[in-house]
Amino acid sequence: QVQLVESGGGSVQAGGSLRLSCVGSGYTYSRYCMGWFRQAPGKEREAVATLISDGRTNYADSVKGRYTISQDNAKNILYLQMNSLKPEDSAMYYCAAGDNDYACLFLSDRYLEFWGQGTLVTVSS
Repeated sequence: QVQLVESGGGSVQAGGSLRLSCVGSGYTYSRYCMGWFRQAPGKEREAVATLISDGRTNYADSVKGRYTISQDNAKNILYLQMNSLKPEDSAMYYCAAGDNDYACLFLSDRYLEFWGQGTLVTVSS
């Protein structure tokens, strides 16, 4: 059974940093499209950063230059390093995985079969 468990969320001031982690079990990370998504209250879920199965990365314009997605294949951990955080980055952050690269290529949540429960990020001004 595939499971994804996020951690690392919290409350920070604007300009601060957080690193989110997503530990996976039940499959091999390196073969999957992996991504971080977020959803703020009253807003639709949006893709933040994705890691295509061939190792390429993809970022939403709103986080380019500030966020970095990476993974530790040996430990099956997906990371999201978030720097220069802004109040508008506040949201519930989810990691997701799927065996179709569509989501990673197009910053979409389509065809992602597995989702974590989310970790909350709050950025104060």
